[in-house]
Amino acid sequence: MHLDPRRLAVLLNIHRSGGVLAAADTVRVTPSAISQQIARLEEETGITVLDRQPGGAVLTAGGRILVEAAERIESELTDARRALAALQGDVTGTVVIGAFQSVIQALLVPLVADLMERLPGLDLVVQEMSAEDGQRRLREGAVDLLLLEADSPTGRSHPRGTHDVAVLDEPWVIAVPANAPAPGTLDDLAQATWLGVDPAAAAHRATGRLQATFASPPHVTHVWSDIDVAISMVAGGLGVALLPSLALLGALRREGIQAVSMAGLGTRLVIARHRSSRAEPRREVVTVLDEIVEAAGELDLSSV
Repeated sequence: MHLDPRRLAVLLNIHRSGGVLAAADTVRVTPSAISQQIARLEEETGITVLDRQPGGAVLTAGGRILVEAAERIESELTDARRALAALQGDVTGTVVIGAFQSVIQALLVPLVADLMERLPGLDLVVQEMSAEDGQRRLREGAVDLLLLEADSPTGRSHPRGTHDVAVLDEPWVIAVPANAPAPGTLDDLAQATWLGVDPAAAAHRATGRLQATFASPPHVTHVWSDIDVAISMVAGGLGVALLPSLALLGALRREGIQAVSMAGLGTRLVIARHRSSRAEPRREVVTVLDEIVEAAGELDLSSV
């Protein structure tokens, strides 16, 4: 029996994508081309590998055996690429990155996809976590890089055996309801109803510094700790909020929000913290850190 591994990869793609149409869309070929490859695989093996039902195609018992074989082949090829990369002096190893929502969405997701293509010897793991949990995991060695807001309580701490690197210094902006007049000056902001901020968020300190410049304390109602909640509150007309530009890159696609920039709002500094010793940071950690800093510098925040 002759088996073409390329056809096994097609079957694996169907299994992971959930059907022939989805698999065709993933690899950007026609569904007919996918079906032809499966037909040839069934000719080679003499068995039916897909049970075509009204709700989609599912694996037969024989199809599951072939998918398991395809997964083993894929794993072996991945290990081989990493071994070859090590022989060629390329960077190899696993780097675990702990970070918060806006940095993951706007910076890390596109970067990780790019690095996995350019540096196949690297295995990148991104985990969303709180700053406090991230600091504990960094200390335990479960996280290699921890991205933090420098103005957060954890960001302002300086634990022994760690080192901080500036990643991104981004402007704060005022988020206001889309149907509200856009404030033009800090005096306009002093008259607005504000959302309160959880003390654990970096925006709490930045908001406090800004409001301290007002002649009198503004009216504050409701409290947020998660940026998505703040965006929903602003869109619902509950108040205005000081938010980082990075967090609003995607949010501006939602109805009900407008972002206003003006002098005097300040910036949010995002830092990357890593362990610092004779053995740390490892070469692969330094490589990923350099890539993060470079990608952050290329972000276009002008659309916010």
